[in-house]
Amino acid sequence: MIYEPLVTLTADYQAKPCLATEWAKQSDNSYLIKLRENAKWTEGQRFTAEDVRFTIDRLKEISSIYSYNVQYVIGVDIVDDYTIKINLDREIPFYEYQLTFPILSKDYYENEDFVNTEKNSKPTSTGKYKISEVEPSYYILEKNEGWWNKQDNLTIEKITVNLYSAIGELYNSFKIGNIDLISTTNDNLQEYIGSIGYSTKELKGREHTFLALNTQNNFLARQEVRKAIAYCLDKENIVSSVFNSKCFTSSFPLDYGNWLGQGQEASSGYNIEQGKQILTDNGWTYRSGSWQKTENYKTQRLALNLLVKANDSSKIAVAENIKQQLESQGIGINIVQASDAQYNNSMNSKNYDMVLASMTLSPSPNLTTYLGEGNIANYNNEEVSNIMNEVKNTTDDNILKEKYTRLAEIYKTDVPYISLYNNKYLVAYNSGLVGEINPNWFYLYYGIEGWYK
Repeated sequence: MIYEPLVTLTADYQAKPCLATEWAKQSDNSYLIKLRENAKWTEGQRFTAEDVRFTIDRLKEISSIYSYNVQYVIGVDIVDDYTIKINLDREIPFYEYQLTFPILSKDYYENEDFVNTEKNSKPTSTGKYKISEVEPSYYILEKNEGWWNKQDNLTIEKITVNLYSAIGELYNSFKIGNIDLISTTNDNLQEYIGSIGYSTKELKGREHTFLALNTQNNFLARQEVRKAIAYCLDKENIVSSVFNSKCFTSSFPLDYGNWLGQGQEASSGYNIEQGKQILTDNGWTYRSGSWQKTENYKTQRLALNLLVKANDSSKIAVAENIKQQLESQGIGINIVQASDAQYNNSMNSKNYDMVLASMTLSPSPNLTTYLGEGNIANYNNEEVSNIMNEVKNTTDDNILKEKYTRLAEIYKTDVPYISLYNNKYLVAYNSGLVGEINPNWFYLYYGIEGWYK
């Protein structure tokens, strides 16, 4: 609302122009970006390519939550005042999704008066709101009448942002009505703020937990074994037993609301009888409480190691639940609790049968970690490789939808991974706040132009 990025995201996590009006991938390692010509800083100066290059250089020099976004940038070429070329040291699929860092004014931050307290308290920006007053415990935003987007008519003239030194102060202030909207991953929010006077929206959070099945393993190289494991796992049981239903079950890394994961069911579902049938159809026999198969006069019992971090109590509880479920269906599981170093070494060397892992999701639809070269599951599929190469070089929404639908189908059929659950992300807002509240974990304030109290 104050500092704008080159690219923002819609409520379903699709890249959308902001201070950049368009972008094009010129080569594997470079992007050409056209900038908005009608944007101005709140003090009246033009927004130009110099501001973008300055911001990227600044982020590479300092420690910031946005430094990750520019870590692979090796140079910014200014073509003209409103065109830049960003050069990377490697190919980053969907790099436009990392252009979401706030842009700073070069003139403002390089000006010798920057150290002046009064000026420093009201930095210049390009967003729909500007900082009009700063105090130790709060600051006030007012409508930016010079904002470039004249189509959005803001009904909220002023916003007070309260600052708190402890989360308890924040919860108490929300409870008594001093603030109108908060977000949290706290599963027990109601214990702190009660249950009246507010509404909530629960969203799938960014932490995605899954089983990676080593597809080069003796047993797990067999598709029928991977599918049987998927059929025999009740994810709802995991979520209810281990997390008291304070997580969402998941079937695909992008099913948190991403536009390329919506409407897709990439899980075979829980079906024990189907799991038994697929093993039987492929020559397995259930005997003495376990599945066995005889090949070349040698009988092998279906048993697997499950790698988990020793210092993660919730993951160990999940692993125990998985062990109990699968062993009740004749699939032996040995839980291997590893130190962080051992766990990382095993992951890097692919020295495991199954691994229980979590990943903090990016808004980008890039699935390289899961399906690209060197992926966690040691998974190779020529069609998948071809699709991955196609999607990283197209901006056609229809083609992307088609290709990601196919990736989800293959994910379901081949089962290199079993997506288990995501944490919950909770947004609570005052019942007196009127308008369409449609947040996600990238941005809370979609539709704020229509809010009122």
